[in-house]
Amino acid sequence: MKRRDLRIADVMTTALTTIHASDPVLGAHAEMQVGVIRHLPVVDDRGRLVGVLSDRDVLRALGSKRSVRVVDIMSRDLVTARPDAPAHFAAALMLEYSISSVLVVDEAGTLVGVVTMTDYVELARRSLLGLPLER
Repeated sequence: MKRRDLRIADVMTTALTTIHASDPVLGAHAEMQVGVIRHLPVVDDRGRLVGVLSDRDVLRALGSKRSVRVVDIMSRDLVTARPDAPAHFAAALMLEYSISSVLVVDEAGTLVGVVTMTDYVELARRSLLGLPLER
């Protein structure tokens, strides 16, 4: 595959941990610790993306004395891309918005993956070693 032909689908992660808006933040925090992840996509019952919860959101909420739900602190301003977009597009979004991941959705808004800075570091490693770029 030529480097210019790489699509987001070629570099994104599809094994995702997700949560629902009604979930308690303490449960989301536990999921993040177990999975060693910094962002949890928030989906509705149909798998459509409705928000994202970052580790920073969780840390701020943990200081609260009240019970907090994901919906209370999740970000609704989402940066997304389609799986068929060029791989460089998600990298450009990360640089433009100073974020470390881009959520990948299909035409219906259903979450299908996530591409992270770690995915791009792996892509760079493979390129530097002359390995095939797609996983």
